[in-house]
Amino acid sequence: MKIKEKKNIYEGLITESLSHGMFKVQLENKNFILGYVSGKIRRNFIRLLPGDKVKIEVSCYDSTKGRIIFRLRNKN
Repeated sequence: MKIKEKKNIYEGLITESLSHGMFKVQLENKNFILGYVSGKIRRNFIRLLPGDKVKIEVSCYDSTKGRIIFRLRNKN
């Protein structure tokens, strides 16, 4: 039986849109990481733009990259 690795989930703000579904995300603690779009967001055609708040899943092995798993609603 495989043991799944523990992933940390953070909230962040998309600051820059890069090519191939990659984004530069600023976390709550002011660190920047590279985020890529998960398959569920890609499959449901959810658009992500700079200024959107997102939840990002970061592996404990590489803390410079993460997978964007959820786009949070705006207050407006």
